[in-house]
Amino acid sequence: MFFDILDTAVASAEANPWQMAMMLGIWAVVLVVAYFLFIRPQRVKQKQEEELRNNIEIGDDVTTIGGIVGRIIAVRDDDETVVIETGSDKTRMRFKKWAISSVDTPSKQPKKDEAKKSDKDDKKDKTKKNEE
Repeated sequence: MFFDILDTAVASAEANPWQMAMMLGIWAVVLVVAYFLFIRPQRVKQKQEEELRNNIEIGDDVTTIGGIVGRIIAVRDDDETVVIETGSDKTRMRFKKWAISSVDTPSKQPKKDEAKKSDKDDKKDKTKKNEE
Protein backbone atom coordinates (compact mmCIF):
# COMPACT_ATOMS: atom_id res chain seq x y z
CA MET A 1 0.00 0.00 0.00
CA PHE A 2 2.78 2.42 0.92
CA PHE A 3 4.62 1.59 -2.28
CA ASP A 4 1.50 2.31 -4.34
CA ILE A 5 1.29 5.76 -2.77
CA LEU A 6 4.98 6.28 -3.39
CA ASP A 7 4.64 5.18 -7.04
CA THR A 8 1.75 7.59 -7.51
CA ALA A 9 3.77 10.40 -5.94
CA VAL A 10 6.77 9.66 -8.18
CA ALA A 11 4.57 9.52 -11.26
CA SER A 12 2.95 12.83 -10.42
CA ALA A 13 6.36 14.31 -9.57
CA GLU A 14 7.54 13.52 -13.08
CA ALA A 15 4.67 15.61 -14.38
CA ASN A 16 5.24 18.41 -11.87
CA PRO A 17 8.64 18.36 -10.10
CA TRP A 18 7.54 20.91 -7.47
CA GLN A 19 4.79 18.62 -6.24
CA MET A 20 7.27 16.08 -4.87
CA ALA A 21 9.29 18.80 -3.15
CA MET A 22 6.14 20.23 -1.62
CA MET A 23 5.05 16.82 -0.36
CA LEU A 24 8.46 16.25 1.27
CA GLY A 25 8.29 19.74 2.78
CA ILE A 26 4.89 19.04 4.31
CA TRP A 27 6.14 15.78 5.82
CA ALA A 28 9.20 17.57 7.21
CA VAL A 29 6.95 20.17 8.88
CA VAL A 30 4.74 17.41 10.32
CA LEU A 31 7.78 15.62 11.77
CA VAL A 32 9.19 18.83 13.29
CA VAL A 33 5.82 19.68 14.88
CA ALA A 34 5.51 16.12 16.23
CA TYR A 35 9.00 16.41 17.75
CA PHE A 36 8.19 19.66 19.55
CA LEU A 37 4.75 18.48 20.69
CA PHE A 38 5.55 14.96 21.85
CA ILE A 39 9.23 14.01 22.07
CA ARG A 40 10.86 17.15 23.48
CA PRO A 41 8.40 17.71 26.37
CA GLN A 42 8.80 14.06 27.39
CA ARG A 43 12.58 14.40 27.51
CA VAL A 44 12.34 17.60 29.57
CA LYS A 45 9.99 15.86 32.01
CA GLN A 46 12.34 12.87 32.29
CA LYS A 47 15.29 15.17 33.05
CA GLN A 48 13.30 16.94 35.78
CA GLU A 49 12.25 13.63 37.34
CA GLU A 50 15.82 12.32 37.22
CA GLU A 51 17.11 15.51 38.85
CA LEU A 52 14.42 15.23 41.53
CA ARG A 53 15.40 11.65 42.31
CA ASN A 54 19.12 12.43 42.37
CA ASN A 55 18.61 15.31 44.83
CA ILE A 56 16.68 13.27 47.42
CA GLU A 57 17.99 13.81 50.93
CA ILE A 58 17.36 12.26 54.32
CA GLY A 59 14.31 13.86 55.94
CA ASP A 60 12.45 14.57 52.69
CA ASP A 61 8.77 13.67 52.60
CA VAL A 62 8.09 11.64 49.45
CA THR A 63 5.28 9.88 47.61
CA THR A 64 5.99 6.70 45.65
CA ILE A 65 4.42 5.73 42.34
CA GLY A 66 2.24 3.33 44.32
CA GLY A 67 0.88 6.12 46.50
CA ILE A 68 2.86 5.33 49.66
CA VAL A 69 3.72 8.50 51.59
CA GLY A 70 6.65 8.61 53.98
CA ARG A 71 9.88 10.24 55.10
CA ILE A 72 13.30 9.19 53.81
CA ILE A 73 15.57 7.91 56.55
CA ALA A 74 18.38 6.43 54.42
CA VAL A 75 19.73 6.83 50.89
CA ARG A 76 21.91 4.11 49.39
CA ASP A 77 23.71 5.26 46.26
CA ASP A 78 25.44 1.92 45.63
CA ASP A 79 22.20 0.11 44.72
CA GLU A 80 20.06 3.21 44.00
CA THR A 81 17.60 2.60 46.85
CA VAL A 82 16.02 4.66 49.60
CA VAL A 83 14.52 3.58 52.92
CA ILE A 84 11.20 5.20 53.75
CA GLU A 85 9.59 5.35 57.17
CA THR A 86 5.81 5.65 57.08
CA GLY A 87 2.83 5.51 59.39
CA SER A 88 2.43 5.98 63.10
CA ASP A 89 4.05 2.60 63.77
CA LYS A 90 7.23 3.73 61.94
CA THR A 91 7.17 0.99 59.33
CA ARG A 92 10.31 1.00 57.19
CA MET A 93 10.31 0.03 53.52
CA ARG A 94 13.05 0.03 50.91
CA PHE A 95 12.32 1.34 47.40
CA LYS A 96 14.29 1.94 44.25
CA LYS A 97 14.86 5.62 43.50
CA TRP A 98 12.90 5.36 40.26
CA ALA A 99 9.80 4.50 42.34
CA ILE A 100 9.75 7.99 43.91
CA SER A 101 6.98 10.00 42.26
CA SER A 102 7.29 13.33 44.07
CA VAL A 103 9.11 15.09 46.87
CA ASP A 104 6.57 16.69 49.18
CA THR A 105 8.96 18.60 51.44
CA PRO A 106 7.90 22.27 51.38
CA SER A 107 11.44 23.59 50.89
CA LYS A 108 11.87 21.43 47.77
CA GLN A 109 8.71 22.63 46.02
CA PRO A 110 8.69 25.77 43.90
CA LYS A 111 7.05 28.66 45.68
CA LYS A 112 3.79 29.33 43.85
CA ASP A 113 2.70 32.10 46.22
CA GLU A 114 5.66 34.30 45.30
CA ALA A 115 4.94 33.90 41.59
CA LYS A 116 1.28 34.81 42.13
CA LYS A 117 2.22 37.84 44.24
CA SER A 118 4.63 39.14 41.59
CA ASP A 119 1.95 38.71 38.90
CA LYS A 120 -0.54 40.67 41.03
CA ASP A 121 2.04 43.39 41.66
CA ASP A 122 2.73 43.68 37.93
CA LYS A 123 -0.99 44.01 37.20
CA LYS A 124 -1.34 46.70 39.87
CA ASP A 125 1.60 48.63 38.41
CA LYS A 126 0.07 48.47 34.93
CA THR A 127 -3.31 49.71 36.15
CA LYS A 128 -1.63 52.58 38.03
CA LYS A 129 0.26 53.59 34.90
CA ASN A 130 -2.94 53.48 32.84
CA GLU A 131 -4.75 55.66 35.39
CA GLU A 132 -2.02 58.30 35.29
